[in-house]
Amino acid sequence: MAPPASAAHTSTPARHDQPLMTRMNAFAQIRAGRKARRIPQLLVGLVGYGAAVMMLVRTGLGPASWNVLTEGAAKALGFSFGWTTNLISVLVLLAWIPLRELPGLGTLFNVAIVGFAADATATVLPHPRGTLAEIGYLVLGLVALAFFDALYLGAQFGAGPRDGIMTGLVRLTRLPIAAVRTGIEITVAGVGWFLGGTVGVGTLLIALCMGPLVGYFLPRVAVRLPAVAADERFDR
Repeated sequence: MAPPASAAHTSTPARHDQPLMTRMNAFAQIRAGRKARRIPQLLVGLVGYGAAVMMLVRTGLGPASWNVLTEGAAKALGFSFGWTTNLISVLVLLAWIPLRELPGLGTLFNVAIVGFAADATATVLPHPRGTLAEIGYLVLGLVALAFFDALYLGAQFGAGPRDGIMTGLVRLTRLPIAAVRTGIEITVAGVGWFLGGTVGVGTLLIALCMGPLVGYFLPRVAVRLPAVAADERFDR
């Protein structure tokens, strides 16, 4: 029997032909099993993701792609960085509609936790001193960002606004996560740069490496779920 159409394919096949990521509505996400692992994994993943974001910000070697887009759009529109961030978030969520991406607990918690974790990290994380320290922050922050991104996605409670674009495109195109994520990162950074955003060495490294790293980590941390009822799964 063919695997469900909701399976999110990666470069590493799922064990026993089970789908890696099951597309479920919010009620099915909550009712699905293994919550004793999934809930802590979701929370740890989101807190770690926020901390990794701040580590990358502290490098000073170039912001991540979405920050480049926000900066460029803010300059073009004459809005503040914060208002532009909110506007982009709304537009990204609207893009979920044609992708038929489904929100969940992870979507809500992503908005509530990541920024708080990043701010909390900023109060205790020292600024790097010297080029070697900046490079160390960049490498560690990049690997941590990809790992914690995969960790919270693998909890199967739904994606955050920007990750939902990735998971939706992976499902529709059947391309590997590495290819889809890299394409998104490069496109977003390119548009941001065109609008006047700042691009650095760190930006390019993040854009090129995030996709392969998330594609590597996700099959290794995704929680395998029991079969989900057909009326809750949303195959198409």
